[in-house]
Amino acid sequence: MYHHHHQNGSLERRAQASNGDIATNNGTNAVLGASNSNSNSITRLLGNPRIDHIPDNYEDLPLDFNPLVFTSLERHLPSHILTLSRDLKAHYMSNILLRYLPHSERIRMQKQREYRLRIILNYPPLHKEIYTKLSENFFAPSFLRAIKDNTEASFRSIMAEPSRGIYTFEIFQPYFCEMLISEVDHFERWVNETKVRIMRPNTMNQYGAVLDDFGLESMLDKLMNDFIRPIARVFFSEIGGSTLDSHHGFAVEYGANRDVELGFHVDDAEVTLNICLGTQFSGGELFFRGVRCDEHVNTETQSGEIFDYHHVPGHAVLHSGRHRHGARPTISGNRINLILWCRSSAFREIKKYKREFPSWCGECKRKKKERERISVAATKAELLKRELKSAS
Repeated sequence: MYHHHHQNGSLERRAQASNGDIATNNGTNAVLGASNSNSNSITRLLGNPRIDHIPDNYEDLPLDFNPLVFTSLERHLPSHILTLSRDLKAHYMSNILLRYLPHSERIRMQKQREYRLRIILNYPPLHKEIYTKLSENFFAPSFLRAIKDNTEASFRSIMAEPSRGIYTFEIFQPYFCEMLISEVDHFERWVNETKVRIMRPNTMNQYGAVLDDFGLESMLDKLMNDFIRPIARVFFSEIGGSTLDSHHGFAVEYGANRDVELGFHVDDAEVTLNICLGTQFSGGELFFRGVRCDEHVNTETQSGEIFDYHHVPGHAVLHSGRHRHGARPTISGNRINLILWCRSSAFREIKKYKREFPSWCGECKRKKKERERISVAATKAELLKRELKSAS
C-alpha cells in the first residue's frame, strides 16, 4: 500500500482560514484572505501575481517561515502594502500565513525551532564551508553550464528521460559527495556520543538525518532556488515547479546495518530531487509506478508506467513527488542518498479547489479518456440511428 511521509509540512498542513478564504471574482482573480470581524482592514493577497515586481530578499530576517515563501508571496501583495518597509511587509505576510495554521501546528513550529537551535548551537560541523556557501566547484561542470544557459535545450543536453517525467543527470563532483557523506557520518557519531535525541527524516526511515536540522537549511535553500527551480519550471510547471518555495532535506542510508529497503510510497513534495552520494553497493534500485493524485494513489499501474532505476553516485533523479516509488533491498555495501523534497505553497493552495488532475495524474487522465471514448461512441450510435431512420 502507499502511504505519505508526514513530517515538516511547513505551510502545508494548514487549516483552512475560518471564513472559507478564497473569493472568486468572475472566476478570474482568486483572493486569498478572510475579513477581520472587529475591523474594516482586510488582510488579503491578490490571486494574480505582479510579474514585473521585484520582491525584497527576506533571508536575514528572523522569520517563522522560509524566507523564499515571503519573496514569492510579495508579488501577491495589495499596492498599499507593497510601499511599506520590508519589516512591515514581512509582518503582514506572517499574519496571513499564521492564520492558516491551527494552534497545534504553531506550537509544533515553535518546538521545531527550539530543537533546531539546540542542535545548531551544540553541533561542531566537520566541513564548515558547506554550511555557508554552495560553491560552483561542488557541481559537475556539465550541470553548471546547463544551469547558466538556463534553457530547456541546455537542460535536455545533460539529461536522460528514461521514463516519462523521470529525469536523470550528473550533478555533484565526487569530492563534494564525499564531504556530504562524511558530514552526515560525523553528525551521526555526534548524536551517538552526546545521546541527543534526533528526529529521523520521516516515518519510513530509521536511519539518516534531516540536514535542515543541523544547519544545512540555507545551503539546501540555495540548491532548490538557484539550481533546481530553473529545471522544475521547465519540466514540472503544471505541478508547481515554477513556484517552489520550501523544502525538507534529508540523507538516508541503506545497507546491512541500516535501512534495508523502502516500501511503496509517494512523497510530501511537489518535486523530489534524489541524489546518490555513494558509496559501494549493489541492489537498491528505485522502482517507479506512475504519478497519482491523492484520490487515485492506490489504483493499478498501467503497463507504460513501470520503470526501474539503478543509482549512480554523483547523479540525480528528479521526479514528481506524486510519482509512486520505492527502493529495493540493498544487497551489499552501503548507499547514502540526499533527498530534497521541494514544495510549492501556491500550488497546494490551488490544488484544494480542483477535483481532477488529468494533466498529471495517470488515473485522472485514463478516466477522462474513457469518458471521452464513451461519449464519442454514443454520438456515433446516435448519428447512425438518425441515418437509418431517415433512410427508412
